[in-house]
Amino acid sequence: MVQKFVFGQPVDTEAVVNTRNVKTQEYIKPGKEGKLPHFSVKWGEKGEIILSCRMGGADIVYGLGENVRGINKRGWLYESNCSDDPNHSEEKRSLYGAHNFFILDGQRAGGSGHRFGVFADAAQKVTFDCGYTDSEELTVTAAEGGFVLYLLEDGSLREIVKDFRQLTGPSYLPPRWAFGYGQSRWGYQTADEVREIVRRHREGGLPLDSVYLDIDYMERYKDFTVDEEKFPDFPEFVKEMKAEHIHLVPIIDAGVKIEEGYPVYEEGLKNGYFCRREDGREFTGGVWPGRVHFPDVLNEEARKWFGDWYRVLLDQGIEGFWNDMNEPALFYEEEHLKEAQRKLSGADVDSMDIWGFFDFKGTALGIANRPEDYARMYHDMDGRKVCHERVHNLYGYYMTRAAAEAFERLRPDRRILMFSRSSCVGAHRYGGIWTGDNQSWWSHILLNLQMLPGLNMCGFLYCGADLGGFGSNTSEDLLLRWLELGIFTPLMRNHSALDTRPQEAYRFGRQEDFRNILRLRYGLLPYLYSEFMKAALNDGMLFQPLSFVYPEDGFAPRVEDQLMVGESLMIAPVYRQNAEGRYVYLPEEMKLYRFRSLDSMDVEILPAGHHYVNAALNEVLVFVRPDHLAPLSYGGEYAAAVDSSRLQLLHFIKTEAVYELYDDDGYTKHVELEGNMTKISVDQTGDITVKGARQPDCRLL
Repeated sequence: MVQKFVFGQPVDTEAVVNTRNVKTQEYIKPGKEGKLPHFSVKWGEKGEIILSCRMGGADIVYGLGENVRGINKRGWLYESNCSDDPNHSEEKRSLYGAHNFFILDGQRAGGSGHRFGVFADAAQKVTFDCGYTDSEELTVTAAEGGFVLYLLEDGSLREIVKDFRQLTGPSYLPPRWAFGYGQSRWGYQTADEVREIVRRHREGGLPLDSVYLDIDYMERYKDFTVDEEKFPDFPEFVKEMKAEHIHLVPIIDAGVKIEEGYPVYEEGLKNGYFCRREDGREFTGGVWPGRVHFPDVLNEEARKWFGDWYRVLLDQGIEGFWNDMNEPALFYEEEHLKEAQRKLSGADVDSMDIWGFFDFKGTALGIANRPEDYARMYHDMDGRKVCHERVHNLYGYYMTRAAAEAFERLRPDRRILMFSRSSCVGAHRYGGIWTGDNQSWWSHILLNLQMLPGLNMCGFLYCGADLGGFGSNTSEDLLLRWLELGIFTPLMRNHSALDTRPQEAYRFGRQEDFRNILRLRYGLLPYLYSEFMKAALNDGMLFQPLSFVYPEDGFAPRVEDQLMVGESLMIAPVYRQNAEGRYVYLPEEMKLYRFRSLDSMDVEILPAGHHYVNAALNEVLVFVRPDHLAPLSYGGEYAAAVDSSRLQLLHFIKTEAVYELYDDDGYTKHVELEGNMTKISVDQTGDITVKGARQPDCRLL
């Protein structure tokens, strides 16, 4: 059952698209206090809405998408306030996304006995105090402006997620090539440098499908331009790369450079398509191009205009993009920059005491991403002037929507790769996300894993982290271990920052190990693609905590470093420096495949319970559930070379195992399960039966 409660006068985020199963709707007027199911309600002095719920000692909080800390979010204070912050450390409360869905699970010994899901449909800042202030209380606080609360009750954890996903609409579907390995770095300066990257991968036998172009491919960081000196005859270069089975994926930033003669700027200015200040002047900020205006993507006409500019690169053969800096990031706001300059230049450094120094330092460091500066920006939403503060979390979502709606107009029959840094619920229909500017820290491998189920709960199935870490300097063992997790994530991209150690796989000594790990990814593609598409088309999850699959297991909710991947597999990656293995909990008997390559592995059956499992630096642990199968290809240098007509089957047969394999052409936009399913059955004797859309030649591995 889904119940809807409206507080105040909220902005319609358009996150919810299907209300046919919403049973009740109640309007809660400002100042009215009372009770909802599970929650007490009160209004704060500044118009904020505060909902509070008591928790039992064993209650667990799942969800909230992209956030720090564990799978269980209990014990910390989270803020949905899309933020440009590259330091994803434990004290942070908000990152790039605003993913306002969680499940409180109290159905276990010592719990509250309640299980329900909550979606706070809000465009502004929302705070989730999950037992931080009071360890027994969960509090949701929405800033002034109103919001809609959807309360989802009845059913298992997975059923509540499914109900929520049906409420907010289907997940974005990428093309199949986007499941291949991608190489990226801020700092690829020329076409020749990209050619060298591709050559080194191909000569080293390192599979590769895409190379990402960061801001350096542009002409002075201007959106929808290409620097002709660095990348001469760009359309021919795109064709050349496609002949090598490489897709180029350029970045698009939110800020449009202020420059006469630049058509994006001149068109936007002429037609009033940029965000404004309260007095009607265009809002001016600073990011990579210098002084910029921001497209008012919350305005339907401006959104269409900005989206149509993607045609410039689509017409040159590009089939994928990543949107960045769209929280929006704000290095400075022009008026405040002038204020700060006056204050700093007037400081008397000769007589400055330590408190004066701290004030001086705070002024300088506080110029970027200042909340007061966002409050100076205004949008035109259907003829209404709306302060950016009230809709801050929608900006990245609507920038991605601008692109996706344009792709529907410009390339209606093809899937175009699109993923974004900033997002909120609703954006999952238009693109995937990467989890932003992480660091080359061992702790961020675990953080990567722990974000995945929360993102899937919110509909973001196409997701992944910067493998190896974006900031800081990686190491060979860190990159190997991170890739051993990354081979399971739909978006598998190695990305690093300017002035960090180059971390392309071919730069390290253990070339055979890197080659084998990447080839294993391409071996897993039939299973990963099939499980992704079934999850997307059935409103399910690709990555699940163990407790979602084993709800009666009392220990499963405590496991924070293992995940179920699809219906058949469990993963337990190593994320500690110099570790030669790890502890693993098995809710039931499982078969362990310890892969060193597609052709070299050890296999053993482990009973349910706790185990220490060896895992050398070049080994990947894959656990198969009883009476389950997982198809494995023989690999390939790129996704299109993976032959789905010949499959190996990871298996653990006790009585009989059946697997339904989804397979399609990989680019058609409008897809369905019917007609693309193949049923593979294996009985206790090892006999294999194949029925359905395709007839792959299968053998047991």
